[in-house]
Amino acid sequence: MHSDPVYSFAVTLIRLDSGLSGTGLVLTMGRGNDMVCRAIELLGQQLVGRDIEELMADFGSTFRKLADDVQLRWLGPHKGVVHLALASITNACFDLWAKSRDVPLWKLLLTLSPTEVVQLLDLSYLEDVLDRAEALRVLEAELPARSDRESILTTGYPGYDTSVGWYQYDATQLEQNIKRSLDNGFGAFKLKVGGPLKYDLSRAHSLRRAAGENATIMFDANQQWNLPQALTACEELRAFRPLWIEEPTHPDDIFAHQTLAKAIAPLAIALGEHVPNRVISKNYLQADCVRFLQPDCTRLGGISEFITVSLLAKKFGVPVIPHVGDMGQIHQHLVLFNRIAIGHPEEFLECIPHLSSHFVHPANLRDGRYQTPQEPGSSADLL
Repeated sequence: MHSDPVYSFAVTLIRLDSGLSGTGLVLTMGRGNDMVCRAIELLGQQLVGRDIEELMADFGSTFRKLADDVQLRWLGPHKGVVHLALASITNACFDLWAKSRDVPLWKLLLTLSPTEVVQLLDLSYLEDVLDRAEALRVLEAELPARSDRESILTTGYPGYDTSVGWYQYDATQLEQNIKRSLDNGFGAFKLKVGGPLKYDLSRAHSLRRAAGENATIMFDANQQWNLPQALTACEELRAFRPLWIEEPTHPDDIFAHQTLAKAIAPLAIALGEHVPNRVISKNYLQADCVRFLQPDCTRLGGISEFITVSLLAKKFGVPVIPHVGDMGQIHQHLVLFNRIAIGHPEEFLECIPHLSSHFVHPANLRDGRYQTPQEPGSSADLL
């Protein structure tokens, strides 16, 4: 979809009087990054002079105030440049909060009571399915079994390699990449599709042959098909036994996804990379057309809205496998919270390693699993 990307981050830095700083990220593809940065400056003025603990004790209220800025809301609402700016600000607040307590973000989140977690969230427009009382009930119901799931902190969270199958890779490159990834302990791989169907089928065959019959494979169309094309392509790709078909058509067309999901069942649809807020996430879940939800804290309004969407997904019984616009740096913390505190199944976390050299504490993968980060913060600091 983005054939000439210049991977860029719109970065928020928030500093305390002590000099301690928090870093927030959202991903852009290059041009327009400066627009997000300008929106960060406009929204961020509302935080000047706040105490970090006082701010985070009721962050849900602050989030709603920022999202519903009386002038900037017109530019969304809750999507586009202003919502990306809000995500960057939100992510910086959480990073700073964890650093101020000298703990990794996952550990901070797991120390919070269900009431404290809910105070972080803006649940407006969700009251028909997830109000404050229901969010508390979901979190409290998982408390007794949390200790049974904490082994994930030792074993590490499983990853899948999305970098083996970029669309421009030919069959030889694809097979070389898969061999390297297998040697690194991965057992799940994603392939970009969405071009001429004959070419997609040829690449899918190369992926399955190289990965082996027991490997988990997924296909990502990056919104390239209209509904008739998606119906045809999904039926043809079914033969390769993918776990899911990702973003088969336009992300705003919920009815098209609903039609497609019924037609290709039990083949699964995954989406979330371009779902910008909790309300549209709710609608997809209500439409019963998504089997794997892929929220991204650099597309939604940041970490707090990610948690909100994870609670929604739990309510609807849909696994959460995030898209990683942060290259997995922040999400490696969030999947641990999802698993232990919300009780989501242990699935995968997308791995995109090619920007790891730009981070102070790059995600550490061993034998295909994300190792639990130990440094304070959300692992978002850039070199």
